Amino acid sequence: MHTSFAGKKIVLGVTGSIAAFKVAGWVSALAKDEARVRVIMTQAATRFVTPLTFAALSGEKVVSDMFADDEGPEISHIELGKDADIILIAPATAHTIARMAHGLADDLLSATVLAARARIIVCPAMNGQMYAHPATQANTARLRELNYQVIEPACGMMACKDEGQGRLPEWEQVREILLRHLSAGDLQGQRILITAGPTREPLDPARFISNRSSGKMGYAMARAAYRRGAEVTLISGPTALPCPEGVRRVSIQTAEEMRTAVLAHFSEATIVLKSAAVADFRPETRYADKVKKDQAELSLGLIANPDILQELGRKKTGQLLVGFAAESGHLLQEGKKKLQKKNLDLIAVNNINQENTGFEVDTNQITLIDRQNVIELPLASKERTADLILDHVITLL
Repeated sequence: MHTSFAGKKIVLGVTGSIAAFKVAGWVSALAKDEARVRVIMTQAATRFVTPLTFAALSGEKVVSDMFADDEGPEISHIELGKDADIILIAPATAHTIARMAHGLADDLLSATVLAARARIIVCPAMNGQMYAHPATQANTARLRELNYQVIEPACGMMACKDEGQGRLPEWEQVREILLRHLSAGDLQGQRILITAGPTREPLDPARFISNRSSGKMGYAMARAAYRRGAEVTLISGPTALPCPEGVRRVSIQTAEEMRTAVLAHFSEATIVLKSAAVADFRPETRYADKVKKDQAELSLGLIANPDILQELGRKKTGQLLVGFAAESGHLLQEGKKKLQKKNLDLIAVNNINQENTGFEVDTNQITLIDRQNVIELPLASKERTADLILDHVITLL
């Protein structure tokens, strides 16, 4: 299966920082994702990592000298800049940032940047004091004025043993930003509200009612929507998953808290994807102190939680409303019934009785049902499934 990087031409500029060794891992990851990576190294960068390392990982010749005798016209700075889908400068030293900010073109990398038509993304990495210096701050501000994207460096311990902001950003963050720029942007201008994960309904300070939802499908939807250009708000129940890059997350615990958060953001949304597994019931009594075993009743009184999706179906005023249903049988029948009852535009149904389509797994197989169609999606990763669902959402828009 092809990835979103397949066939994309990425020029990677590596400059003279100890963080260059981390970028070798980025090249390996991009190559595995079927991207074509051309690495340009400054002379200083070759003192930290050899060009042979990047050549072996990328499968492409590494270039560094604008005037090398063995480099033909096909790898000139003009061709490299014109041919790229994206240019990534990582790690970007204070010196390289200063050169780009002032439009210098005295080596192959800086000349390629000036000749480029592609989007340029810069990942600074340096000592924290150097990054905080007014000159570096002015130069990074100038790069933003020139429409380069500067990814803020991370904070922590650096190679020089100083603490501060100057560490190279993590690959997962950079990967998501690259994918957003490489996407078709077909959700640009859309404001998407997504719910994900389970809710927890407390019985006492130690116990609660919940379900097996991991949140993986909802988080995959949030990542995919952000990559495709949307502004994404993710309302999430308890989960160990990190918040996707570029996504605004609102964390909740209970169904009532989720209802409050959803209604607070509903009016501003153009598309709503309700993939959370909201608990249908909550304990009738919530105890302030832990219930002791010898004091506990053997039966538990329950009351119904609000049906948030049905409420949204009544309130919608133009939003595209998508529901999710985890069923253990009669998928079509249950899906069509919920589509009508809850006034949905689309419902995504999956069979939780199968090992590879239920809770807490990385794959899914969805049946999409709208007012006219039933579409069987293939078994795929949740990331791929998210894109297939969004493809159909776009047709409904």
